[in-house]
Amino acid sequence: MTQQIRPAEVLLVEDDPGDEMMTREAFEDNKIQNSLHVVRDGLEALDFLYKRGAYENAPTPDLILLDLNLPKYDGRQVLEKVKSDADLAMIPVVVLTTSAAEEDIMRSYKLHANAYVTKPVDLDQFMAAIRRIDDFFITVVKLPGRH
Repeated sequence: MTQQIRPAEVLLVEDDPGDEMMTREAFEDNKIQNSLHVVRDGLEALDFLYKRGAYENAPTPDLILLDLNLPKYDGRQVLEKVKSDADLAMIPVVVLTTSAAEEDIMRSYKLHANAYVTKPVDLDQFMAAIRRIDDFFITVVKLPGRH
């Protein structure tokens, strides 16, 4: 008997409308059936994760795609909060950012990011990167509650 696996809940934390649009397009073009939720700053991300305010009925994400340079709380602060909270720490966090700075890469991994991806500027490469992230974290690896 095959167990039906529910679509994954993916939280995109992204303040750039263009990058949000490209991510949505990548999900659509790659026929990714997962639910994509978008918040535009670090405070909204924490509200979503802690189910506060407008996000009181938000699902717990199976994967977080996190930009580093965000208003209110930056991605580093969000990452640190997620990975230091026992209830959230097991959620994979992929830092998806324009920065290729070694300092940002090292700091993200020290804060326990699961992966660090520099956003490709080319649309086709960006879409391929999103597909690979989804394939790996949703299809290949085993996540809690998704077996």
